This record gives sequence, structure tokens and C-alpha cells, in this order.
Amino acid sequence: MEYIAIDSFVEISRVEKAAAARGMIQKVIIRTTPGIEAHTHEFIATAHEDVKFGFSIASGAALEAARQVRGATHLDLQGLHAHIGSQIFDTDGYELAAKRIIELLATIRDESNSELPLLDLGGGFGIAYLAGESALDPATVAKKMCAVVSSACEAHGLKVPHISIEPGRAIVGPSMATLYEVGTTKSVTLENGGSRAYIAVDGGMSDNIRPAIYDAEYTVVLANRSSTAALQPSRVVGKHCESGDIIIKNVDLPSDIAPGDLLATPVTGAYGRSMASNYNHISRPPVVAVSDGKARIIVRRETHEDLLRLENMEG
Repeated sequence: MEYIAIDSFVEISRVEKAAAARGMIQKVIIRTTPGIEAHTHEFIATAHEDVKFGFSIASGAALEAARQVRGATHLDLQGLHAHIGSQIFDTDGYELAAKRIIELLATIRDESNSELPLLDLGGGFGIAYLAGESALDPATVAKKMCAVVSSACEAHGLKVPHISIEPGRAIVGPSMATLYEVGTTKSVTLENGGSRAYIAVDGGMSDNIRPAIYDAEYTVVLANRSSTAALQPSRVVGKHCESGDIIIKNVDLPSDIAPGDLLATPVTGAYGRSMASNYNHISRPPVVAVSDGKARIIVRRETHEDLLRLENMEG
């Protein structure tokens, strides 16, 4: 491992001890909290002061962390890191974070008489889950970040460090769709006298927890056939014993959807499978790669044997 991101004072001593035991010098970067209120859901905003991530710049904790790492025998401080949140659709927060981190770089330079070579500005670039949304292009962000970093470094008399960004969601998110089979349907009469179709599928919060914990929204389409039936207000729900097991809260779908039909939810490549669980002791679905008209299973479906393999039935 080339770099380890240090997130707490405990980790400084922990990584130092591990490196010493191996007789090596470990390169590290320090995760900072630049005090940014990112415009996103509170559970995925990660750079304001009252948060579990990183060392606060404003309180002086980040500078003290840099001092401790520099004083460690088996650690080599290479740079600073920040990640202000996820699903962010403007660059203002990134620009402010960069300026505050560069101020810290200048302070470290003034104390140590040397400059850190790396600056990781994280990811969180928003992608389009719904019609009408526009993704935040990582290339555009990178260009703006380079301009901001260059200007701030010039103001502080610093060399421009190597800049890194983390566009994971932007790469992986749009590359996958989740395919569900309809298990049951029912029509529910609402308090206003209207009705809504509840369409229950063979998955749910075990394969996509984001709607339940982040209020994340997705689209859905009937995937196995065309339909000319009238559209009706619908809610796509999972198979789990939770009222909050909702995949799509409000959507208009054909009124002839029936058990056995297939529904496709696009843009589930990031934080779908990676956050999947065995909630309610349900097995996880397979992952199928499709390219040039050919499909192959790259992660097989879990079985009941997989769910039971850790249990010790002896004695």
C-alpha cells in the first residue's frame, strides 16, 4: 500500500507501530475537515465541523496531526486530503475546501521549511439519477480545481502539488442497472379517494439501501415487454418486512404490470451492490456483465448454503 489516509490521532500511533514492526517507512496523507457545508443529504455531507471524519482545520487539529506525523520515526507525511460529501452538483464547496487546505499547506511549510507534494480533493461529484438532472463532470471539476489551486498556491508562495480527485461514483454509477422480477401487485385506496398500485419485487433494501437511508430517488421502467396500458400512480416496494422498504416512492407505470414482469432501475452501479446486505437473511443477487451482446456472471448469486456456512451446528 503506497499511502494510508490518517483520520484520527489514534491512527497516527497505530500506523506508526505497524510500520515499525515491519521495519519500514509508511507514506501517509492526513484527512482534513475544511468546515464546508456541502449542499447534499446530511448523511453524506462529510466536511462540516460536527462530523466523524478527518481533522478539523479550524480547531487546529489538522495542524497538530501534521506535527505528530512529522515527528513519527516510521511515517512519511506526503500530503493532505479532504472529501466534502457525495452527490454534489456545484464546484463552490470544492473551491472553498481547496483554498482552506492550501492555507494549511502553507502553515506546514512555514513550520517545517518543506512543502508537501500531494493534495487529494476527494470525490462526491453528482451523477444524474432522474430525468432532468445534470451530472457534475469530473473533467470540469478538475479544470476548475487546478485553476483554484494554482492561484492559491501562487498567493502563498507554494509550488503546485500533485492534485488527485476521486470520481468513483461518476465512473461506476451509470454503468449498472438492477433488474427486478415482480412478485405481487395490489391497488391501495388513498385518503384523498385516489388509488396507488403497490408493486412488490424480489429485492429491495437488501440490494439498494440508499432510498431508505438517504431518501435517494431512482427511475424505473418495464423491461421485459412493451405496454400500451394506461399509466397509473405506482410505488415499487421490496420484499422485506419494513414499511420503509421502498425502491421508487412515486412513479407512473403501466396498469397491466403483473407478477413475472421485469422492472429495471438504472444507475445502480455505485453504492448498490457495495452496500448490499443479507437483511432479513436474504441472499444477494448475482452481478452480470454485458458487453458486445454477450453476458457473463462475474459475481454468482448467493445460496442458502452461503447464508448458513458460518453457523456452527456441532455440540
